[in-house]
Amino acid sequence: MVILNREPNNPYDGNAIQVQNVRREQIGHIPRQVAAKLAKYMDSRDLVVEGFIAGEKEYYDCPISLKLYGTSELVGRMELANKMKSDKLPLEELKAREKAEKARIKEAALAAKRAKKGVASVGAGQRPVAENENPQWAAGLSQGDGMGPTMDDLISGSERFNPRNVEQMVEQFGTKEEDLANMPMAEQPEALAAKLLPFQLQGLKWMLVQESPRLPPVGSKEAVQLWTRSVKEVNTFINLATSFTQKNEPELASGGILADDMGLGKTVQVISLMMADRALKKERSPGVSGATLILAPLSVMSNWSSQIKRHIQENSALRVMIYHGTRKQPVNPQEIDKYDVVIATYETVSSEYWSKNPDGKKEVNHGLFSVKWRRVVLDKGHNIRNPTAKRSVAAMHLEAQSRWALTGTPIVNTLKDLYSLVKFLRLTGGIERFEVFHGAITRPVNQGDERGNWLLQLLMRSICLRRKKEMSFIDLRLPELSEYVHRINFLPHEKEKYDALEAEAKGTLDTYRAEQGSSGANAAKAYRHLLEILLRLRQMCNHWKLCGEERFTALTALLEKQKTVDLTPENKASLQQLLQLSIESQDDCPVCLDNLKDPVITCCAHVFCHACIEQVIEHQHKCPLCRAEIESTAALVRPAKEIPDSAASAPVDAKDGDGDGDEGTSSKIHALLSILRASRKQNKGNKTVVFSQWTSFLDIIQQHLDDEGVGYTRIDGTMPAARRDEAMERLEQDPGCEILLASLGVCSVALNLVAANQVVLMDSWWAPAIEDQAIDRVHRLGQTKPTTVFRLVMEGSIEETVLRIQQDKRKLMMLAFAEKDGAAEGGAAGRRGRGNARGARLADIERLLGGAGSEGER
Repeated sequence: MVILNREPNNPYDGNAIQVQNVRREQIGHIPRQVAAKLAKYMDSRDLVVEGFIAGEKEYYDCPISLKLYGTSELVGRMELANKMKSDKLPLEELKAREKAEKARIKEAALAAKRAKKGVASVGAGQRPVAENENPQWAAGLSQGDGMGPTMDDLISGSERFNPRNVEQMVEQFGTKEEDLANMPMAEQPEALAAKLLPFQLQGLKWMLVQESPRLPPVGSKEAVQLWTRSVKEVNTFINLATSFTQKNEPELASGGILADDMGLGKTVQVISLMMADRALKKERSPGVSGATLILAPLSVMSNWSSQIKRHIQENSALRVMIYHGTRKQPVNPQEIDKYDVVIATYETVSSEYWSKNPDGKKEVNHGLFSVKWRRVVLDKGHNIRNPTAKRSVAAMHLEAQSRWALTGTPIVNTLKDLYSLVKFLRLTGGIERFEVFHGAITRPVNQGDERGNWLLQLLMRSICLRRKKEMSFIDLRLPELSEYVHRINFLPHEKEKYDALEAEAKGTLDTYRAEQGSSGANAAKAYRHLLEILLRLRQMCNHWKLCGEERFTALTALLEKQKTVDLTPENKASLQQLLQLSIESQDDCPVCLDNLKDPVITCCAHVFCHACIEQVIEHQHKCPLCRAEIESTAALVRPAKEIPDSAASAPVDAKDGDGDGDEGTSSKIHALLSILRASRKQNKGNKTVVFSQWTSFLDIIQQHLDDEGVGYTRIDGTMPAARRDEAMERLEQDPGCEILLASLGVCSVALNLVAANQVVLMDSWWAPAIEDQAIDRVHRLGQTKPTTVFRLVMEGSIEETVLRIQQDKRKLMMLAFAEKDGAAEGGAAGRRGRGNARGARLADIERLLGGAGSEGER
């Protein structure tokens, strides 16, 4: 692969397109007549042009193959095709792809119709209702204590669901389970107090090897970090992803990604690595500190220090520094020399890097950046999945001999998540550059290209070790985990409200399609309104009082009158909700045209990267989209710590309207109470964690639990650490505390919830990895009871489609590890290229709304 660089200031040709290798060294230029046609498209960003060497390089020339990528939006694509046609640029590939896409959409629509016809009258996943049985039980509704359904009734009325079925892990190219089981083991480090399990000793051996990587031996066809030896030339190496060739030995990255499932002991394996490396008594490289830097979220810093103390014998204890941002002076090399381990937060590293380097262009050599560490370990390594976020950039600039990322989810949404880790590890050969990684791996994988899949799997096998709890050789002896999708029917008043919202969403989708060819402001307004309605649809599935339509209507009306709004608590909460919608839908920044990084929303309700809009405000004090006056950055609103609730300004009263028959009730609340009653009836010792994305929904549930007289506690992002600890202790120690109400975001990391043995997911999260990690907080080492998970899903709603989108994201993760399910699909959820991001999101929205719109069923 080669990099194409426009040179508008070239003195010989203003249309010049320079060709560089992956090291940014000039190879030559695209022929003048070709450059004359392509230059304007590259300058306007209408086309992304990628280049590949297509044959043997000769003395004066080198054959280059060009691939042109444009927008996937319907109107923009047609306009671009017409322009290219008039410029006599090739369109054969576009026509072939459009034909294939139409065939795929038609087949998907036919499959959906067939599936719909095949659903029995009682609904998918529900059992038939006997004549003498109350039909509400099948829908999961409660009938009063002692009369409701049993747990067996509820389970038989639910659909078995296993998103992480290890039987699907038949790997064509990656590391097979059999090979993982037969990996060599290291010796137990003498200084370690804890006795490592066999698979942990295998992990330790792998980590020791990864810290001292070696190139393939002479005559070998093996690839190491995608580098292989040339069979034609002696001491010449070729990078399989980019085809870049070099005569001298390439530099290999020391370290990797430990991606074991949560609960398999990633922490203890890192501790054992530090002790085993210490026992080797290697001579320290000049200028390298002997200390390990661990970056972790604030909530798990104390866990690292306690685990280090617990797992190491007293006579070999490591000296640990907790380095937090409350210090007045940054740490220095002399102070670091007194410690073996320094534990810091991502925020501290980010602050130290950017405080002295606001434009990101200077070398930073103070604080944590003043030494070259023995190793840097990123706990929750997926925290740097946005490669341009400030914390990610800061972490990537830390100097270290070895670099490690610990994460159970190296791919959360798209392959861009993996690119961030590749860049952090400092792999070589070109894939450490985003445009090269995207062209060599991301785009081919998204297009279902077999070579792209193979390269991805080869890369993961080189840098990543991932074992799953379900693998037979792990043998954690964990109790059984049973997962069910429990489908619920809307009550009549809920169905009426939901249908009205869905009709509005479909109408807004039509409006957005129509506005795509008009002014950017109108299209942006329609798109934002569409996202708002989709949010309300999701909230409607929980309880109609979450929708908060009045607030959004008031905010929109206010913006139409005066362009900007005052940042009152109510308006700020609404703006934060709009910002969250843009973040969830992976919107692009209108200034840099790239994915949002450190996103903020203005008082005129437009979303930008913080750095981009800050620069605009500094120079012109106007919004670049609507020209509204923005005096300073004080008019910018950052994301809320919790997902902002529509009704956050006032508690939601679940009982308003209860006197009007069913109008104040919620099917999901009834289903939850049925599950809790059945669980209590089955075994009074059962404890349940109830997860929701919205704290206002937890408020509603809380009121119903009070009415039921059930003991409960609660954890959400608004609570300080001390109160969270109290809630955890009560769940574990108090026999009368049966339920933990938990916000999904705060409870998906850094908590041990083995005191519970049942999980109820009240709503679905777009990134399935977040849900999986939340469940793993209950089903992990230390769990002694069989664990049951219920996902509550409203029949015939947007939630059913969210589950299917989740499966696409899981398939992308499975593909990376060569699991059969993912290889077949090619990771549809990962289609988020820079040129077609909005179009891909629109396709997802159409999918959520059942493919409806002005074009009819497709």
